[in-house]
Amino acid sequence: MKEYGEDGKSRLAVLWTTADLEVIKNMVFMYAKNAKKKGWFDVVRLIIWGPSARALAVNPELQKMVTEMMDLGVEVAACRACAERYGAVEALESLGMEVLYIGEPFSDMIKSGWKVLAL
Repeated sequence: MKEYGEDGKSRLAVLWTTADLEVIKNMVFMYAKNAKKKGWFDVVRLIIWGPSARALAVNPELQKMVTEMMDLGVEVAACRACAERYGAVEALESLGMEVLYIGEPFSDMIKSGWKVLAL
């Protein structure tokens, strides 16, 4: 996972924890995609944590939406501990995202001033 220093870039972490499809499509994905596409933030990172790992692993529509966001430049990372619990590691890695133990890197992001939106 890349780290950003004091470079003046605005940074947003969208912490995606829900498996609720309405919230995923109409809030989590909509905001993360547009935050990058429209330049609201320079760096946008979508973090998959908890039940969202299972939701993404089994839903081809969500997988397509996430890969489209990645193509726009949204960074995507998934919590390895959660992915292991849901048997989703291979499915998530096959989408081209980092799957790592995220607690410490996420804590560092908060400490370094990232804006965080948790859903």
